[in-house]
Amino acid sequence: MKAALLISTYNWPKALGLVLKSVENQTVLPHEILIADDGSTQETKQLIATFKENKQLNIKHFWQEDKGFRKSRILNQAVAGSESNYIIQVDGDCIMHKNFVKDHLEAMEKNVYLYGARVNILPEAVTSVLEKKLVSFNYFSKEIKNKSRSLHIPFMAKLYKVHRNYSDKFRGCNVSFWKQDFIDVNGYNEDYEGWGREDSDLVIRMGNKGVFAKRLRYAGIVYHIHHKINSRANFEKNDEMQHQTIKNKVVWVENGVDKYLKQ
Repeated sequence: MKAALLISTYNWPKALGLVLKSVENQTVLPHEILIADDGSTQETKQLIATFKENKQLNIKHFWQEDKGFRKSRILNQAVAGSESNYIIQVDGDCIMHKNFVKDHLEAMEKNVYLYGARVNILPEAVTSVLEKKLVSFNYFSKEIKNKSRSLHIPFMAKLYKVHRNYSDKFRGCNVSFWKQDFIDVNGYNEDYEGWGREDSDLVIRMGNKGVFAKRLRYAGIVYHIHHKINSRANFEKNDEMQHQTIKNKVVWVENGVDKYLKQ
Protein backbone atom coordinates (compact mmCIF):
# COMPACT_ATOMS: atom_id res chain seq x y z
CA MET A 1 0.00 0.00 0.00
CA LYS A 2 1.36 3.41 -1.02
CA ALA A 3 0.24 6.73 0.49
CA ALA A 4 0.59 10.20 -1.00
CA LEU A 5 0.60 13.54 0.78
CA LEU A 6 -1.32 16.07 -1.32
CA ILE A 7 -0.53 19.75 -0.65
CA SER A 8 -2.42 22.59 -2.36
CA THR A 9 -0.67 25.95 -2.70
CA TYR A 10 -0.91 29.37 -4.29
CA ASN A 11 1.75 32.09 -4.11
CA TRP A 12 2.85 31.85 -0.48
CA PRO A 13 6.29 30.23 -0.64
CA LYS A 14 7.21 31.25 2.92
CA ALA A 15 4.29 29.24 4.28
CA LEU A 16 4.85 26.34 1.87
CA GLY A 17 8.48 26.21 2.99
CA LEU A 18 7.38 25.56 6.58
CA VAL A 19 4.86 22.95 5.44
CA LEU A 20 7.57 21.10 3.50
CA LYS A 21 9.95 21.44 6.45
CA SER A 22 7.28 19.75 8.57
CA VAL A 23 7.14 16.97 5.96
CA GLU A 24 10.86 16.38 6.47
CA ASN A 25 10.19 16.01 10.21
CA GLN A 26 7.53 13.30 9.79
CA THR A 27 8.07 10.09 11.75
CA VAL A 28 6.62 8.24 8.74
CA LEU A 29 7.25 9.67 5.28
CA PRO A 30 4.65 9.31 2.52
CA HIS A 31 5.54 7.43 -0.65
CA GLU A 32 5.15 10.66 -2.62
CA ILE A 33 4.40 14.35 -2.05
CA LEU A 34 2.01 15.85 -4.59
CA ILE A 35 2.10 19.65 -4.76
CA ALA A 36 -1.04 20.99 -6.45
CA ASP A 37 -0.08 24.53 -7.47
CA ASP A 38 -2.89 26.80 -8.67
CA GLY A 39 -0.65 29.14 -10.68
CA SER A 40 2.11 30.32 -8.33
CA THR A 41 5.07 32.31 -9.63
CA GLN A 42 8.66 31.19 -10.17
CA GLU A 43 9.53 31.77 -6.50
CA THR A 44 7.39 28.80 -5.46
CA LYS A 45 8.93 26.61 -8.19
CA GLN A 46 12.43 27.50 -6.94
CA LEU A 47 11.46 26.70 -3.35
CA ILE A 48 10.13 23.29 -4.36
CA ALA A 49 13.35 22.62 -6.29
CA THR A 50 15.38 23.09 -3.09
CA PHE A 51 13.27 20.52 -1.25
CA LYS A 52 13.58 18.11 -4.18
CA GLU A 53 17.30 17.95 -3.33
CA ASN A 54 16.28 15.89 -0.30
CA LYS A 55 16.20 12.46 -1.94
CA GLN A 56 14.05 11.05 0.88
CA LEU A 57 11.19 13.19 -0.42
CA ASN A 58 9.56 12.03 -3.65
CA ILE A 59 8.09 15.38 -4.71
CA LYS A 60 5.89 15.84 -7.77
CA HIS A 61 4.95 19.41 -8.69
CA PHE A 62 1.68 19.93 -10.61
CA TRP A 63 1.20 23.49 -11.89
CA GLN A 64 -1.44 25.30 -13.92
CA GLU A 65 -1.66 28.81 -15.27
CA ASP A 66 -3.12 31.41 -12.91
CA LYS A 67 -6.63 32.04 -14.22
CA GLY A 68 -8.30 32.68 -10.88
CA PHE A 69 -9.18 30.23 -8.10
CA ARG A 70 -9.24 26.81 -9.83
CA LYS A 71 -8.13 24.63 -6.94
CA SER A 72 -10.44 21.73 -7.85
CA ARG A 73 -8.83 21.39 -11.28
CA ILE A 74 -5.23 21.19 -10.09
CA LEU A 75 -6.15 18.85 -7.21
CA ASN A 76 -7.75 16.48 -9.72
CA GLN A 77 -4.62 16.55 -11.88
CA ALA A 78 -2.40 15.81 -8.89
CA VAL A 79 -4.49 12.85 -7.71
CA ALA A 80 -4.66 11.52 -11.28
CA GLY A 81 -0.86 11.75 -11.46
CA SER A 82 -0.37 9.84 -8.22
CA GLU A 83 0.74 6.22 -8.06
CA SER A 84 -0.53 5.81 -4.50
CA ASN A 85 -3.62 4.00 -3.20
CA TYR A 86 -4.31 6.43 -0.35
CA ILE A 87 -4.32 10.25 -0.35
CA ILE A 88 -3.69 12.46 2.69
CA GLN A 89 -4.55 16.08 1.92
CA VAL A 90 -3.49 19.35 3.53
CA ASP A 91 -3.33 22.99 2.49
CA GLY A 92 -0.09 24.80 1.82
CA ASP A 93 -0.58 26.95 4.92
CA CYS A 94 -0.90 24.03 7.37
CA ILE A 95 2.19 22.93 9.29
CA MET A 96 1.96 19.25 10.24
CA HIS A 97 2.57 17.65 13.61
CA LYS A 98 5.48 15.20 13.33
CA ASN A 99 3.08 12.23 13.56
CA PHE A 100 0.55 13.63 11.09
CA VAL A 101 1.13 11.09 8.32
CA LYS A 102 1.55 8.24 10.80
CA ASP A 103 -1.75 9.12 12.52
CA HIS A 104 -3.70 9.15 9.26
CA LEU A 105 -2.24 5.82 8.17
CA GLU A 106 -2.94 4.17 11.52
CA ALA A 107 -6.56 5.38 11.51
CA MET A 108 -7.41 4.58 7.89
CA GLU A 109 -10.10 2.02 7.16
CA LYS A 110 -11.60 0.66 3.96
CA ASN A 111 -14.68 2.56 2.75
CA VAL A 112 -13.95 5.44 5.17
CA TYR A 113 -12.57 8.97 4.78
CA LEU A 114 -10.91 10.72 7.72
CA TYR A 115 -11.21 14.38 8.67
CA GLY A 116 -9.07 16.13 11.24
CA ALA A 117 -9.05 19.48 13.00
CA ARG A 118 -6.68 22.40 12.76
CA VAL A 119 -4.97 24.44 15.43
CA ASN A 120 -4.88 28.13 14.51
CA ILE A 121 -1.68 30.12 14.74
CA LEU A 122 -2.47 33.57 16.16
CA PRO A 123 -2.44 36.44 13.62
CA GLU A 124 0.06 38.39 15.71
CA ALA A 125 2.43 35.38 15.80
CA VAL A 126 2.55 34.69 12.04
CA THR A 127 5.49 36.98 11.24
CA SER A 128 7.56 35.46 14.04
CA VAL A 129 6.66 31.88 13.03
CA LEU A 130 7.66 32.54 9.42
CA GLU A 131 10.90 34.35 10.33
CA LYS A 132 11.98 31.74 12.89
CA LYS A 133 10.74 28.89 10.66
CA LEU A 134 8.88 27.27 13.53
CA VAL A 135 7.31 23.90 12.76
CA SER A 136 6.94 22.40 16.24
CA PHE A 137 4.20 23.46 18.66
CA ASN A 138 2.50 22.07 21.74
CA TYR A 139 -0.25 22.91 24.22
CA PHE A 140 1.93 25.55 25.91
CA SER A 141 3.10 27.31 22.72
CA LYS A 142 2.28 31.01 22.92
CA GLU A 143 1.81 31.20 19.13
CA ILE A 144 -1.40 29.13 19.01
CA LYS A 145 -5.03 29.24 20.08
CA ASN A 146 -7.57 26.35 20.22
CA LYS A 147 -4.99 24.75 22.50
CA SER A 148 -6.98 21.61 23.27
CA ARG A 149 -6.79 20.70 19.57
CA SER A 150 -3.00 20.52 19.89
CA LEU A 151 -3.13 17.59 22.34
CA HIS A 152 -1.70 14.44 20.76
CA ILE A 153 -3.23 11.51 22.67
CA PRO A 154 -3.40 8.44 20.36
CA PHE A 155 -5.40 6.19 22.72
CA MET A 156 -8.13 8.85 22.93
CA ALA A 157 -8.11 9.20 19.15
CA LYS A 158 -9.10 5.54 18.90
CA LEU A 159 -12.36 6.24 20.76
CA TYR A 160 -13.82 7.99 17.72
CA LYS A 161 -15.97 5.75 15.53
CA VAL A 162 -17.09 5.84 11.90
CA HIS A 163 -20.38 7.56 11.08
CA ARG A 164 -22.57 8.08 8.05
CA ASN A 165 -23.39 11.75 7.72
CA TYR A 166 -21.28 14.76 6.81
CA SER A 167 -20.05 16.64 9.89
CA ASP A 168 -19.75 20.40 10.22
CA LYS A 169 -16.41 19.70 11.92
CA PHE A 170 -15.04 18.74 8.49
CA ARG A 171 -12.18 20.88 7.16
CA GLY A 172 -10.71 20.32 3.71
CA CYS A 173 -7.25 21.30 4.94
CA ASN A 174 -6.97 17.99 6.85
CA VAL A 175 -8.58 14.98 5.20
CA SER A 176 -7.60 11.58 3.82
CA PHE A 177 -9.33 9.08 1.57
CA TRP A 178 -8.79 6.11 -0.72
CA LYS A 179 -7.90 7.09 -4.27
CA GLN A 180 -10.48 4.63 -5.62
CA ASP A 181 -13.26 6.23 -3.56
CA PHE A 182 -12.18 9.59 -5.05
CA ILE A 183 -12.27 8.20 -8.60
CA ASP A 184 -15.64 6.53 -8.02
CA VAL A 185 -17.31 9.95 -7.51
CA ASN A 186 -15.14 11.54 -10.28
CA GLY A 187 -13.07 13.54 -7.83
CA TYR A 188 -13.45 17.28 -7.30
CA ASN A 189 -16.17 19.05 -9.24
CA GLU A 190 -14.33 21.58 -11.42
CA ASP A 191 -17.49 23.64 -11.79
CA TYR A 192 -16.49 25.01 -8.38
CA GLU A 193 -14.39 28.10 -9.10
CA GLY A 194 -13.59 30.66 -6.45
CA TRP A 195 -13.41 30.00 -2.72
CA GLY A 196 -15.67 27.57 -0.95
CA ARG A 197 -17.49 24.24 -0.84
CA GLU A 198 -15.40 22.23 -3.32
CA ASP A 199 -13.94 20.12 -0.51
CA SER A 200 -17.17 19.48 1.40
CA ASP A 201 -18.97 18.70 -1.88
CA LEU A 202 -16.42 15.94 -2.53
CA VAL A 203 -16.94 14.12 0.77
CA ILE A 204 -20.72 14.63 0.68
CA ARG A 205 -20.74 12.79 -2.66
CA MET A 206 -18.54 10.07 -1.16
CA GLY A 207 -21.09 9.78 1.63
CA ASN A 208 -23.92 9.61 -0.91
CA LYS A 209 -22.10 6.66 -2.48
CA GLY A 210 -21.88 4.88 0.88
CA VAL A 211 -18.40 5.86 2.12
CA PHE A 212 -18.33 6.40 5.89
CA ALA A 213 -16.65 9.29 7.72
CA LYS A 214 -14.43 9.27 10.80
CA ARG A 215 -13.16 12.19 12.80
CA LEU A 216 -9.50 12.40 13.75
CA ARG A 217 -9.23 14.04 17.16
CA TYR A 218 -6.15 13.98 19.41
CA ALA A 219 -4.24 12.83 16.30
CA GLY A 220 -3.58 14.03 12.75
CA ILE A 221 -2.90 17.59 13.92
CA VAL A 222 -2.14 20.59 11.69
CA TYR A 223 -1.28 24.18 12.61
CA HIS A 224 -2.93 26.70 10.30
CA ILE A 225 -0.96 29.86 9.49
CA HIS A 226 -3.38 32.78 9.69
CA HIS A 227 -3.84 34.85 6.51
CA LYS A 228 -6.29 37.28 4.97
CA ILE A 229 -9.56 35.67 3.90
CA ASN A 230 -9.73 34.85 0.20
CA SER A 231 -12.31 36.56 -1.98
CA ARG A 232 -15.71 34.95 -1.50
CA ALA A 233 -17.25 36.42 -4.64
CA ASN A 234 -18.45 33.00 -5.89
CA PHE A 235 -19.51 31.66 -2.52
CA GLU A 236 -23.28 31.95 -3.00
CA LYS A 237 -23.11 30.09 -6.31
CA ASN A 238 -20.88 27.39 -4.81
CA ASP A 239 -23.12 27.08 -1.77
CA GLU A 240 -26.16 26.53 -3.99
CA MET A 241 -24.28 23.85 -5.97
CA GLN A 242 -23.52 22.02 -2.74
CA HIS A 243 -27.17 22.34 -1.69
CA GLN A 244 -28.13 20.56 -4.92
CA THR A 245 -25.58 17.82 -4.21
CA ILE A 246 -27.25 17.20 -0.85
CA LYS A 247 -30.83 17.53 -2.10
CA ASN A 248 -30.36 15.27 -5.13
CA LYS A 249 -27.96 12.84 -3.44
CA VAL A 250 -25.43 13.41 -6.21
CA VAL A 251 -22.56 10.90 -6.47
CA TRP A 252 -20.98 11.48 -9.89
CA VAL A 253 -20.13 14.84 -11.46
CA GLU A 254 -19.42 15.35 -15.15
CA ASN A 255 -16.58 17.89 -14.84
CA GLY A 256 -14.20 15.83 -12.72
CA VAL A 257 -10.99 13.81 -12.59
CA ASP A 258 -11.76 11.20 -15.26
CA LYS A 259 -10.34 13.29 -18.12
CA TYR A 260 -6.87 13.18 -16.54
CA LEU A 261 -6.76 9.47 -15.82
CA LYS A 262 -4.65 7.25 -18.06
CA GLN A 263 -6.74 5.11 -20.33
